[in-house]
Amino acid sequence: MIVVHHLNHSRSQRVLWALEELQVPYEIRRYERDRESMLAPPELRQVHPLGKSPVITDGALTLAESGAILEYLVDRHGPARLAPPPGTPERVQYTYWMHYAEGSLMPPLLLKLVFDQIEKAKMPFIARPFARAIAHKVKSAFVLPQIKRHLDYLEAHLADRDWFAGRDFSAADIQMSFPLEAAAARGGLNASRPRLMAFLERIHARPAYQRALAQGGPFEIVG
Repeated sequence: MIVVHHLNHSRSQRVLWALEELQVPYEIRRYERDRESMLAPPELRQVHPLGKSPVITDGALTLAESGAILEYLVDRHGPARLAPPPGTPERVQYTYWMHYAEGSLMPPLLLKLVFDQIEKAKMPFIARPFARAIAHKVKSAFVLPQIKRHLDYLEAHLADRDWFAGRDFSAADIQMSFPLEAAAARGGLNASRPRLMAFLERIHARPAYQRALAQGGPFEIVG
């Protein structure tokens, strides 16, 4: 049986959602973030050397990285349900969004999180104005414009479709969910981009998404 090594408030929520969509039996082993640092506990390094989540075990296989896990699950348990047919334009789009989510969209969102933390961090009084000025400059000159460019791009992409890879819901939408939820939590995604907000409403309404929340527990974007 597939075992999901589930870290609270993390990307592993996507894995639970995919398994619920595929109706594949699985087991959850739970790990809690450190309340001060919000980092994963050292016990996860016993599962995978990087000590990160998500990670699954399936027999002798140990597999990390959200995109790799989703592709493995879809290929093994339901390619006709959560992926467009090979050789189609939709399959090319599917592959693109599976990689875009973490490769292009998440980095500026993570940078914003880092520099937000720098602005709020405790530090010697004499260093505080310099650190905050640098953080503000990087955010205003690079990070925020990058996030805006991505959100504008995604809003335009959904102008004539409900789902990222074509007419039908796919694992690409599951993969895209985390960065868009992060953007809504801390990246400026709001009602000014109604198509993206409608996408979030659609995925949150899916029964499998709701079942995954019930299995995984409370879910908030923290990193």
